[in-house]
Amino acid sequence: MRTLFPAVVAAMLSGNAVSMDTDNLGRLYLSNPAAVTPPQCYTNTENAGGPASNPCYVCHTSSQAPNFTNDLDLQLVYDFAEPARANRWLNSFKDRSDYLASVSDKAILDYVREDNFRTQDGRIPLAEKLTQQLPASWDGNQNGIWDGYVPDVGFDFDGEGFDRDSAGKPTGWRALAYTPFPGTFFPTNGSTDDVLIRLPVMYQRDEKGNYSRDVYRVNLAIVEALIKRADVAIAPVDESRLNVDLDKNGELTTATHIVYDWEPLKQRFMSYVGEARLAQLSKAAPLSGGSYPLGTEFLHSVRYLDVSADGEVRMAPRMKELRYAKKVRWVTYFQHRELAADELKDAHDFPDRLEPVVGDIERGVSNRRGWRYSGFIEDADGDLRPQSFEELATCTGCHGAIGANMDGGFAMTRKLDAADSFQRGWYHWSQKPLAGIREPLREDGRGEYAFYLQQVGNADEYRSNDEVRANFFDETGSLKTAMLERLAADINALIMPSPRRALDLNKAYRAIVEEQSYREGRDAVLAPRANLLREVSEGQETGVEQVLSYR
Repeated sequence: MRTLFPAVVAAMLSGNAVSMDTDNLGRLYLSNPAAVTPPQCYTNTENAGGPASNPCYVCHTSSQAPNFTNDLDLQLVYDFAEPARANRWLNSFKDRSDYLASVSDKAILDYVREDNFRTQDGRIPLAEKLTQQLPASWDGNQNGIWDGYVPDVGFDFDGEGFDRDSAGKPTGWRALAYTPFPGTFFPTNGSTDDVLIRLPVMYQRDEKGNYSRDVYRVNLAIVEALIKRADVAIAPVDESRLNVDLDKNGELTTATHIVYDWEPLKQRFMSYVGEARLAQLSKAAPLSGGSYPLGTEFLHSVRYLDVSADGEVRMAPRMKELRYAKKVRWVTYFQHRELAADELKDAHDFPDRLEPVVGDIERGVSNRRGWRYSGFIEDADGDLRPQSFEELATCTGCHGAIGANMDGGFAMTRKLDAADSFQRGWYHWSQKPLAGIREPLREDGRGEYAFYLQQVGNADEYRSNDEVRANFFDETGSLKTAMLERLAADINALIMPSPRRALDLNKAYRAIVEEQSYREGRDAVLAPRANLLREVSEGQETGVEQVLSYR
């Protein structure tokens, strides 16, 4: 008999809907036809007696090729198809105060400090279940085997951010440090997270087919340069051993940086090194600016907030989710442009037609741009399980047709610069916390987070973070100069919550876990969202008068 946890019982007694449809996770059905539209898009941006807030600009902005989705106009109007005009993210409106009061601080700390991914002896129970005892409800295509990604990361990182399994062998995964994306991804709004990247084996081998840490390190730096479209500092490397002029000085000498210089129309090209260089010559390893190599993988764990004995808020061992992405198809600039044009035409010709979600829970759902996204999430007992088809559908909203992402992602463009960062920006937050990282700057030289605070009036899209509002704004609504100075020197001044808020956010999310109501929203909500629309009218304007650029 299935155990009903306190939040589930309370929801039943109150008459609130509880979503526990986990008997068939692979069912290709959406109870929310607009599951790809995140709750942030229903934000009420208007303010009584003042100008509208504009959190929209960080996602809907002028794009950079090969992303041709210039969607600045979505800062001005809620341009939703008819089925998406009703806000079905009902968890945003629930009052969790009784639940928060019912859970002790000790109980929630004990919970988040449990590692639900790896045992003390290094085993990964989720991987064992996927490969040895696959439940029928997880088997999307009912063929008796798991056809998707099986977690193989050890979360044991060396001095260069490379991951090792329980036997000490390299897994190919490498952690990268980055500044959190503005808004919901600030830990003060509910979660910590991390990002790992892995390139295909050919990018890890030298030209003789042998594994080479030097070759892999250089190829990852080349990828960083391609995504950032900027030069990247590296440890000194002998170019003559790699047969590539990395610093573009016309000689094969010692290089200390990768020069970004890719303009095919001007006959300016770049090259990978090692086995990938040979594959590139035979067109088996295509390269272009702003694009990851074919076969690139990403892991992204979303976690609770831990609070140490001295009050430091940091990443907790317990995972809320483990998200996975893989680039399975190479898409050229021309194909990207054609896709954006087709989507624009479809939106014009069929304004009330929602884009279908393509994929399944094992291989993942597609963003139509060469990537597939899958992942795992807590079950009611806190163990990780595959996300359902509907739960996965939310991935394609942010990783698909919006102007801000670069080849489907966000992290690499925000990676800490190699020239002046700990371990050249290749490390996991368990090795060094976020404290002490300077505020990232916009292209115009202004502080990115200060700019967000100014445009939004808070640290989240809903303007619901009372703690940040009190810390950074005075009684007139003006930003406090002293706090902005602290922020410029250390992003933790803004992005990390107080211990009290961290504990309450953990409890609020735990209620969703016990309900298994992810399809109604998975944000940790301390109080019903006041600045959130329950429905949107056709052609409704946001009240924003001036479009802004994310970059």
